[in-house]
Formats: sequence, structure tokens, C-alpha cells
Amino acid sequence: MARFKIAGINFDHFHMGDLLRQVHEHPDAEIVGLCDDDPQRMTDAAKAFSVSENQIFTDHVQCLEQTKPDLVILCPAASHHGEWVEKVAPFGCDIMVEKPFAASLAEADRMIAATQASGSRLAINWPLTWVPAHRTSKRWIDEGRIGDVLEVHHYGGNRGPLWHSADKVERTASEVEREKPKSWFYKQSHGGGSLLDYAGYGTTLGTWFMNGRRPIEVSCVVDQPQGLEVDEHSITIARYETGLSKFETRWGTFTDPWTHQPQPKCGFVIVGTRGTIASYDYTDTIRVQTEACPAGEDVAVDKLAPPLQNPVQYMLDVISRGGQVEGPLSPEISRIGQQIVDTAVQSAKARATLPLLD
Repeated sequence: MARFKIAGINFDHFHMGDLLRQVHEHPDAEIVGLCDDDPQRMTDAAKAFSVSENQIFTDHVQCLEQTKPDLVILCPAASHHGEWVEKVAPFGCDIMVEKPFAASLAEADRMIAATQASGSRLAINWPLTWVPAHRTSKRWIDEGRIGDVLEVHHYGGNRGPLWHSADKVERTASEVEREKPKSWFYKQSHGGGSLLDYAGYGTTLGTWFMNGRRPIEVSCVVDQPQGLEVDEHSITIARYETGLSKFETRWGTFTDPWTHQPQPKCGFVIVGTRGTIASYDYTDTIRVQTEACPAGEDVAVDKLAPPLQNPVQYMLDVISRGGQVEGPLSPEISRIGQQIVDTAVQSAKARATLPLLD
């Protein structure tokens, strides 16, 4: 018998397949239930992970009552995160929601309130948290090796959310164009667009790098693609007491960063009082400037070990030791990231610089 029972509920986001694979590969975990309104969306996962027919549900209440999971993985469209956390939290299980936190700060606060009321842990998974380069950069920051962080610059994105399915399986251009009109990623009412999809990576991990510091004000500009109701490119500038930081999102990079790094490169540049770090996605080294080596040097990234290789390992470790969710997955850090994103959305609409919203 596995120590931990996991259920996957709502398959709006294709990352559900990646997360269920992590459960499947964990020696102490078992997939006890899959649930979605559309049975067809669960077919691939059920087959890949040998989930039996009596563990597949279209009603979340039946799923939760019959399987009694320790952890529920939720992958709804961004604008439905609050609704689904409120549906699941009363059952008392811990909850991990795939990024972003929510479509708005008000929705994020509903999620926090629902899990606090039930005593459940809430985690928001940002996949870049598990990139060795970024964890190595955070270790260098915590060790004081570049001094106090003054600025964080992030460029994040890929060719677009429809170019790949679970396990990064590539799709064709014709498939992408066919799906765009019906995909929630391209619907404003569902929390679509590159700003809501990707800015949270930069603002949340940036807040982590800054040890929880908040900006004073935010300014954002988005593109207006012809025929689309959402953006595919955004640039957010946040003013902190220490200076300016930048968070840029792009659907439509020349290549996907996990295959070939596009230009500009996807990742972070972190500026401190005594050094800098260039931490790009999926690279084997980080580029570091310090007072001892101002010319800069390449430093090998840390080899990550359990429970810091993926979010499922991490959450099951937190549960097993009775701990609390920390870092970018925590509601505290993610909420600051959401504050910045919310302010950026309002700034883009108003075409003005705005104080940080709360």
C-alpha cells in the first residue's frame, strides 16, 4: 500500500499529465482518482498510469468521498482556481494548484480563506521552481554571495501554450491554429493571455529572490494581436525602494527554451550589491559576477535531490513531516507575485503607472 493517495481533478491545463507522471513515479504515492467533466480528457492519463475504470469520475464529490485523497492536484483554467479550491477544501485534503495562482488577487484570497477554514495546506506550483539553475541562484543569494538583491529581470515564455501537450509532446502549426478559437488560454473571461499565464513566474520567483520584498508601483504595456482578445506579449516594470525590476512575458518565442534557448534567453538576471547572476532556464551553469571575479565565471548548477526535484516530492515531504509550504509555492510569496500581476493588468488597461494593489 502506498503511503499517500493522490487525486487529479480538472484537466483544463495540460500540465496535469506531467504532475500525474510525478505521482506515478513516486515510490510512496498512488493515483487513486481522476476527475473531469469530460471523460475524454482523462483517457490518456488513465492509460499511461494504469488508472482503473472505477477510479475515474465526472463528479468531484464522488471522487473525493470514495478515494479520500491526502493531496488533490487541481489544473483548472486560471479564472476557475478559486471556485475549485472552494469545492475541494471542505474535504480536508491538502491542495496543489498548477500555476498561475489565480486570475485575480481577490480570487487568490478566496483560495487562501477556503484552505485556512478547512485546515488544508495550499500550494501553487510554479514549474520553474524546480529548475536547478534557479535553485542554485537562490542558494547563492541566501549565502550572501552577491550581497543584497537590488533588481530582478525576467524574460519568460515559449512558442505558445498550444504548441505542446503533456510531457512536452509537440503539436503541429495546423493543430495550434485549429484549437486557438476554443482554448481557454485565448479567452479573456477564463484568465487567458501571456501576462496572466507567465508573469507570475517572474513576479513570484522574483519575490522569492528578494526575500518577500514588495514593489511600490507598477507599470505595464501589452501587445494587441489582431483577431485575439488576449495579449501574447507583455512588459511589466516594478519600482522597488532598491530600483527597477522588469518582468516580460512572450507567447511566440522563436524556439521553446527546453529545446533550444530563444533570443532573448528565457530566465532571470539578478543584480545584487556585490555581484550579479544570470540564471537561464534548463542550463547546466549559471553565470556569476562577484567582487572576486568581476569578469564573470560559469558555475555548475546544483544536482537536485529529493524532495526538491519536483512539486509532488516536495508536497509529500511537507505532509509527511507535518510542515508548512514555503518558498514560491507558498500562498505568502505567491500572493505578492499575484499583487504585482494584478497591478500590471490594471496598469495596462489604464495605460498608467499604478501603486501596488491590495
